[in-house]
Amino acid sequence: MPNNYEEYKACLGLSHFQKIGPAGWNKLKNYFPDIASAFGAKTGDWERAGLPINLAAEFISWRRDFSMEQAKEELIRNNINFITIEDDKYPPLLKEIYAAPPFLYYIGRPPNYGLPRLAIVGSRLHSPHMVEIMEKLISPLAGMPLEIVSGLALGVDTMAHQLALTAGLRTTAVLGSGLNNIYPRDNLRLADRIVAVGGSLVSEFPPATPPYKSNFPRRNRIISGLCQATLVVEADYKSGAMITASYALEQNREVLAVPGSILSDYSSGPNRLIKDGAIPVHSAEDIIDALRLIK
Repeated sequence: MPNNYEEYKACLGLSHFQKIGPAGWNKLKNYFPDIASAFGAKTGDWERAGLPINLAAEFISWRRDFSMEQAKEELIRNNINFITIEDDKYPPLLKEIYAAPPFLYYIGRPPNYGLPRLAIVGSRLHSPHMVEIMEKLISPLAGMPLEIVSGLALGVDTMAHQLALTAGLRTTAVLGSGLNNIYPRDNLRLADRIVAVGGSLVSEFPPATPPYKSNFPRRNRIISGLCQATLVVEADYKSGAMITASYALEQNREVLAVPGSILSDYSSGPNRLIKDGAIPVHSAEDIIDALRLIK
């Protein structure tokens, strides 16, 4: 939380105006003495800060109808925490990435604790062998100082979270919706379990945000940004998992991939990553070695 209450309220308000992204946040930070001043500023001040005049006018109009009290009550009622990139609880690794989210909402444990993190991503649809593959990779990691990060989606993401819990590992789910709008709804109980055993649910979107399709590629930079490495298990070459791997490469993080048959579309993504230099993963030992974990 920012150092004073007025700053906290201003940051919370700005987080609800979704047309201010990381670039706009930086312009406001660089121009105004504090975010409270930016939140209460006039259209011309925003324009002088470098934001488009039409965006400034839209914000001023939006601000008139925004209820700060309702926003605060929503967080309290649903046990949701709110932090900014200036907060001590903000994940240090995530702060390093390009276009780091200025604001984060989370339920559960603060997402900044010191365990090494591995993102595990892949297709919603998968081969018949996927359960066996995931068990072979994750179950032997029981007892390791490691956290598993994924996106709570059906398929590989769900297996990654479930197997992490079974192995006694903490796990974090990064959502493409608000934390009052858990998606997919089939994973509501899984989300509750993640929090109950010391993990967290994380989103850059205000709590009521629906799972818009455009949110998911955007949230993938957070999945990889939280982690030292990203493992792609099965994924089509043009899948969201490959977007996450691309972000990991841009963020100078390790990329790992499970090789598969050249006849399988599910393996086209990982096989291409390995061809381009990703670390091939055949066992849990490969993960341990890549992350330099102490057994």
